[in-house]
Amino acid sequence: MSSPLTLRLGTRGSALALWQARTVAARVAESGGGTCEIVVIKTSGDRLQDAPLSEIGGKRLFVKEIEDALLRDEADLAVHSSKDLPALLPDGLVVAGTLPREDPLDAVVLPQRGGGAARCESLEALIASLGQKPSIGTGSVRRIAQLARLFPGARFTPIRGNLDTRLRKLDEGEHHALVLAAAGLKRLGFADRISFALPAAACVPAPGQGIVAIETRIGAAAERVVRAIGDADAMTMLDAERAVVDALGGGCQMPLGALATIQGGDVEIVATVIALDGSRSIRASARGPRQDAAAIGRRAAEDLLAQGAGEILGSHQP
Repeated sequence: MSSPLTLRLGTRGSALALWQARTVAARVAESGGGTCEIVVIKTSGDRLQDAPLSEIGGKRLFVKEIEDALLRDEADLAVHSSKDLPALLPDGLVVAGTLPREDPLDAVVLPQRGGGAARCESLEALIASLGQKPSIGTGSVRRIAQLARLFPGARFTPIRGNLDTRLRKLDEGEHHALVLAAAGLKRLGFADRISFALPAAACVPAPGQGIVAIETRIGAAAERVVRAIGDADAMTMLDAERAVVDALGGGCQMPLGALATIQGGDVEIVATVIALDGSRSIRASARGPRQDAAAIGRRAAEDLLAQGAGEILGSHQP
């Protein structure tokens, strides 16, 4: 009888990354796939905390060192926030599975007042609450480009660091609002801080937002273990959304959004490309059998390109 596998699981050291790693480790153990030894790896994105992500390069910023550990056989599997992954993986690596998707939407967080979180019941109420020239904490070019259309007088300021630090700065008055991924807030127990979840009609999320990707070497024992625990629906949605990014040649710091949903036996995707100043926005959607998820994502991307997405994205190149 063979002994159970001990798998080295590479991850960043943030609270959210460790939540992701521990959740994957628990699923591996529950499936009988072995035990996971969590290996914390510091990435370029972790070391460059003071610089806006859009200025230091989004692609592979939070994954390069972890992928390098996989390629050097210093880790057997790795967990990532899917939206941090570039469209093309290094040769020899594969996203072998995902956790079930959490809420993919962007969330607006307002300062606490009187010990409680402020709530807005509609987009109109949010706009009225923030006024004409709010200070909004976010460094995401995708969010800024879309929110600039809702708040043309807003001042957008990058805000990084752990979640506790961001929320403290908000409550101390450094910003009128933060825009964060709802998934991270919910996974770390801060769901009650969500003042308003931005509908995709107003702000299309980043491709892969809310999905935890599990990466392995192709053909390794860890790949078989991960495929056994992966969530099929989340993987289908991720395939469609990543196909959009691949077809547009974009990365996680480009003004594009994509959100796929499962509708019965079909997958439906909406995708958008937005000029950085919000002056121009184009959208496309596509739907088809879920087994054709990547092709459906490419079809949406081709529609965007036909509407001028290449010109918008080209204007964002440094």
